[in-house]
Amino acid sequence: MTTPRRPKNAPHEGIDARSLAFAEDFVPLSEAVKAAREQAVVLNAPTLSPGAVAMLTVLTRAIHATAVVEVGTGTGESGLAFFEGMGVEGVLTSIDSQAQWQIETRKAFLSESIPTRRFRLIPGNPLDILDNLREGAYDIVFLNGNKLELVEYLAQALRLLRSGGLVILNNALWQNKVADPSNEDDETVIIREALQSVAETEEFTSALLPLGEGLLVAVRS
Repeated sequence: MTTPRRPKNAPHEGIDARSLAFAEDFVPLSEAVKAAREQAVVLNAPTLSPGAVAMLTVLTRAIHATAVVEVGTGTGESGLAFFEGMGVEGVLTSIDSQAQWQIETRKAFLSESIPTRRFRLIPGNPLDILDNLREGAYDIVFLNGNKLELVEYLAQALRLLRSGGLVILNNALWQNKVADPSNEDDETVIIREALQSVAETEEFTSALLPLGEGLLVAVRS
C-alpha cells in the first residue's frame, strides 16, 4: 500500500516538549512574580507557569478589564499578572480559604506600590463569598481553587460576568490526567465535568490552551 503524501503546506501533527517549553518561557517573569513564586514554595501554595502568568496579563489587557475576581489567591502571582494587564483604576477581588497566603499576597502588592483601594483579599469559603458578589459586575472570573467545587464556581462565574467577560479555569489538564480516559480520580472527574459544563453552556464560547497545567478560557455572550 502506498503511503499517502502529506500536502506541501499541511501543518505538522503537533509541537514537541521543547517547543512547549520555549513557549512557556517566551515572556520572562517579572521580579515581583518571581518573589511571589518563591514565597509560594516556602508556604506550599500553588504556583502558575510563566506562560499562564503571561496569558492572564494578555487576556486582561485585551478586554480592558477593570474588575477581576479570582478564587485562589495563592501568594499573589495571578493577582500581579492581572494588575499588569489592568489600568490604574482596575480592582481585584481575591478569595482564598488560606489567610496566611493572603498575608503574603498583600505584602507582594504593597511592595509594588499597588494602593489598597485596588484590591480586596477575602478569606473564607469561596462559594459563600461568590454568592454575595454583584451579578454581571465583573470582566474576568479566574478559577484556581478547590477542584471539587469547580462546577459550582462556573455557575457563579456565569452569574457574575458581564457580556464579553471571561472565565478562566486553571489546571484544566491537571497533571495530564484529564486527557487519560482511564483516570477516574475524583478531582479529574470533576474537572472533566466542569469542561463539559462550559462546552454545553450556550452563553460560553471557549478554547483550551496547553499552558502550565492547562487554561480553559471562555467568553460570555
